[in-house]
Amino acid sequence: MSKKIAIVTDSNSGITQAEAAELGVVVLPMPFMINEETFFEDITLGQEEFYERLESGADVVTSQPSPETVMNLWKETLKEYDEIVHIPMSSGLSGSCQSAVMLAEDFDGKVQVVNNQRISVTQRQSVMDAKLLAGRGMDAYEIKEFLEKDKFNSSIYIMLDTLYYLKKGGRITPAAAALGTILKLKPVLQIQGDKLDAFAKARTISQGKSIMMNAIRSDMEKRFGGVSSDNIWLQIAYTYDINAATQLKEEVAAQFPGFDIHMDPLSLSVACHIGPGALAIACCKKID
Repeated sequence: MSKKIAIVTDSNSGITQAEAAELGVVVLPMPFMINEETFFEDITLGQEEFYERLESGADVVTSQPSPETVMNLWKETLKEYDEIVHIPMSSGLSGSCQSAVMLAEDFDGKVQVVNNQRISVTQRQSVMDAKLLAGRGMDAYEIKEFLEKDKFNSSIYIMLDTLYYLKKGGRITPAAAALGTILKLKPVLQIQGDKLDAFAKARTISQGKSIMMNAIRSDMEKRFGGVSSDNIWLQIAYTYDINAATQLKEEVAAQFPGFDIHMDPLSLSVACHIGPGALAIACCKKID
């Protein structure tokens, strides 16, 4: 008889608590500090209030869940399940993955932490893939191995409205920071594996969108076996401005007919590093 496998992720995946309940997965809320007060995403602070605080100049700092919080969540989950596949955000963008790997050592192999170096909509897709693999009868270790082999089969391009928040958080490489000196440009960044880095600079929003769409198309053709909804998931992510994101989704749909495009707001702990007004296009190769 196959084991009962729980899929656990964190709120960086963009999966809300309500959506988690519908999907049958568990979402660990990421904590962050606003003016030294602790908040938990989607539990004690929503998107609207968060952006009000951010734009008012509040000091917003991301944090990690405490070891007790993580272990208690796992212990509770293991009362109902045999094993856990834990999918945190990219190890290159946060220390919470390494922390989880260390904590899992006390659980006799029942908790498998996946370092598949994804975030937001691509991390969400890993959760959906893990569910599918569990349904096929894989155990937690097999799912972890599969997802880690698959980790580079995704791509994200993000156009920022401002570099202020990236610089403030010390989150950009010197190459990306250099873009900030060139005024009034819309930097396009890329997340490849565990690095957030400069990709291009656009003079207008429409040029930035074109750069992202062309980059995604190129990845599909060169890395993911061709532009086809049969083998690729296509996603949109954004910070704060749903109208701009909806417009982008329509433009992407026109360029990539036949794709079912998933759209989510970026999680708050990502948003505090890049600020409001960011737009992203992502894709993931579908698993066989």
